[in-house]
Amino acid sequence: MPVVSREQLEASLAALCNDVAEPRAGILGPRSLVWRLGGDLGVFLGGGRAALLQLAHPFVAHAIDHHSRTRTDVTGRFQRTFRNVFAMLFGELDDALAAARRVHTVHARVRGQLPEAIAGYPAGTPYHANDADALRWVHATLLDTTLVVRERLDGPLATPLKDRYVVELHRFAQLFGIPRTDLPATWDEHARYMTTMLASDRLGVTAAAREMGQFLFGRQAPIQPPLGRIAEAITASLLPPHLARAFELRASPALVEHGLRAFAALYGRMPRRLIETPARSAAIRRLQGRPPSRFDAWAERQLFGLATRVAG
Repeated sequence: MPVVSREQLEASLAALCNDVAEPRAGILGPRSLVWRLGGDLGVFLGGGRAALLQLAHPFVAHAIDHHSRTRTDVTGRFQRTFRNVFAMLFGELDDALAAARRVHTVHARVRGQLPEAIAGYPAGTPYHANDADALRWVHATLLDTTLVVRERLDGPLATPLKDRYVVELHRFAQLFGIPRTDLPATWDEHARYMTTMLASDRLGVTAAAREMGQFLFGRQAPIQPPLGRIAEAITASLLPPHLARAFELRASPALVEHGLRAFAALYGRMPRRLIETPARSAAIRRLQGRPPSRFDAWAERQLFGLATRVAG
């Protein structure tokens, strides 16, 4: 099992630093496609899809099930995850490096054995949160989901643009120590990797993954919250059908299709200031020499609180 060591992470971070021309702008900066395509709130429509794709990997599912406080602290888990991700994508270079080391240190403590046979893994297979193959899968799910959501909201994206997005995200992958040789150089390479993984025995929905997925949508609450039902239906429409069935999601395809079409039309007319993520807004203000915004702080609190309102 290839586990990313601390030495490998530091080598990856050193290589990344050599490529960053403007440390104050972070690993990518405001001219990047990543800031443009992933810097607004619309991408959170894919949050459920990304989470369930990740849970379909048995290593990820059991690491979260046995080592995470997600069930008892939904908002805290969501907040910790996205504060690290936002620091990596929108923070200064030093912020991104600190977040990378913080996440690696936490992951280093997360290890165990699969308690049951699932997919191509026999019972007792060891797992580790810094497993390079699992990290690559998680990275791919985030990349893939962002572009799937963007195309649902904005229409088809040109292949050269998607190629550029894939390559830009290599820098994000380096923050986890994922070797560049394991990363796709084009959108087509990424798409082939996703197709291969989804058809392989390296993914499989365990009972724990299914239970966690349903918990995230409020299915275990006395009454499923309306936001949980909406999130579940959207996720079912965005996931590959066989995974939506494996997670036993309740779909409403016609309703979701009409709803997303109406939402996309409205969303496209909204001022950028109202739909950009607080992290991107704060980063732009930082680069302009302006102080943090109270509105951004308020919007971030609302964003982090969504997880609780969805899960109930």
